[in-house]
Amino acid sequence: MSEEEGADDPYYAFKPALLGAPWELWLRPEALEWRVGYRSGRVPYDRIRRLRLSFRPITMASYRFLTEIWSDANPRITIASTSWKSIMEQERQDAAYRAFVAELHRRIAAARAHIRFQTGSPVVIYWLGAAICVAAGFALTILTARALLAREWAAAALVGGFMGIFVWQIGTFFWRNQPGTYRPDALPAHVLPTPTNS
Repeated sequence: MSEEEGADDPYYAFKPALLGAPWELWLRPEALEWRVGYRSGRVPYDRIRRLRLSFRPITMASYRFLTEIWSDANPRITIASTSWKSIMEQERQDAAYRAFVAELHRRIAAARAHIRFQTGSPVVIYWLGAAICVAAGFALTILTARALLAREWAAAALVGGFMGIFVWQIGTFFWRNQPGTYRPDALPAHVLPTPTNS
């Protein structure tokens, strides 16, 4: 494939790792095309079987979203809303990612393929993780209460502050990653970057 062929087709690129080639993707009239270094492939829209949108923060990118695509006879394709820029920085590509994903959905819908559109984490992983986080939050609450009863104000403040950060970050993760389904003409906002970000 070449960039010259279908030069007006929507294009998106990102680096999933600091070292290695970037992922490049094109939305051709009949298929999603991709290239990573010397490897490339083509996925007709009507051969896509499942698509998942999710919120996946990592250490260097706390506001990061993923689109995962499963299809017949192709590896899973993962598209991220961030790209490695340097050893200490991941660049947000919110507007470009959101536009590319929205157009991908429009073309899939036009192909009238039988696709499962899913959001968030798989159900079993989601509820197992939620149970572990509730247990951890309960333990932190007990530690804070014991520190207060012992009049250890500094310890109580430290544990309470940590618990507040924990609840805020984990709560955001679980709220955005609730398992669910959606229609391709009604993309769920909680698993996409906000339109105002760029």
